[in-house]
Amino acid sequence: MTTGSTLTSKKSDKHFPHGLVINIFTNRNQSDEGTPAAVRMQQKRNIQIIEWEDLDKRKFYSFGVFMTMTIRATVYPATLIRTRLQVQRGKSLYSGTFDAFFKILRAEGVRGLYRGFMVNTFTLISGQAYITTYELVRKYVSQYSEDNTVKSLVAGGSASLVAQSITVPIDVVSQQLMMQGQGEHLTRFRLNSNTEPGKSKKVFGQTRNIVAQIFAVDGFRGFYRGYVASLLTYIPNSAVWWPFYHFYAEQLSKLAPSDCPHLLLQAIAGPLAAATASTVTNPMDVVRARVQVEGRSSVIDTFRQLIKEEGCWGLTKGLSARIISSGPTAIVMVVGYESLKKLSLRPELLDSRHW
Repeated sequence: MTTGSTLTSKKSDKHFPHGLVINIFTNRNQSDEGTPAAVRMQQKRNIQIIEWEDLDKRKFYSFGVFMTMTIRATVYPATLIRTRLQVQRGKSLYSGTFDAFFKILRAEGVRGLYRGFMVNTFTLISGQAYITTYELVRKYVSQYSEDNTVKSLVAGGSASLVAQSITVPIDVVSQQLMMQGQGEHLTRFRLNSNTEPGKSKKVFGQTRNIVAQIFAVDGFRGFYRGYVASLLTYIPNSAVWWPFYHFYAEQLSKLAPSDCPHLLLQAIAGPLAAATASTVTNPMDVVRARVQVEGRSSVIDTFRQLIKEEGCWGLTKGLSARIISSGPTAIVMVVGYESLKKLSLRPELLDSRHW
């Protein structure tokens, strides 16, 4: 999220990116030149910047964790479906997003749509790391450039680098859990069903089962399988998202009436930017999913095999599910994050902002 833009897990699934939300702001308050009425009109039209130093950090992090958790729970089923679609060969299991949804629901129930969700909640840590890195890097870059696109691009890329270092091990485990059930034949690891009768299942028992298998086969490096592919997916995703977010927001602010709520403009710009970034980076996301789930070691070889077996069409696998999840996620995150920033604004600054 920004102070001028908002931030994904990805976010989750990833999609929005891992993590967070959006907060766009073009110019700061205009000068007092001109008539008071004209100045007020221009100030109402501009989307105000809420800077890092304007926030009550205690409120910001407390409310932020609750907001992020709510968003992840809402979009997780779409993340799971996207992962299964990307990993399957051709249309061997599902013919599309909605077909996958109904088949999983019938065969595995609602719980099937939330396989691996509990371990995935640990990405809350990476989400907070993303927000903090984004805001601090943006503040640092502003010392050298006032260009919003430059600040957002550098801050977004840096934030993704930090967040992915935390997220990848969690993703590796959660994706293995996502593939259990109907998709278990597509993954290297399967849950051991040797729980003794009458014994209650251990908390995080399935997670520990998968973790033990990954470590036994691949060692510690196994938890960072696909790290490079993740960086090649999410750093560009974040870098693309911010400039487009600002572009769409600026265009909307020019078209909208001066008294149009800024939150509405941001809620429209968010999913437009998310759809654009998802479309641009989806080919690398397909490769990332296969590297992590199938245990491949080469990004280039995985890409070549994908093209050979399924053609260019294979690069669009899971795109509709990704857009379906990223669009509503962007809206919820924009509205939630902007509201979060408003709630976290230091009391003495409340009257200085037009919403």
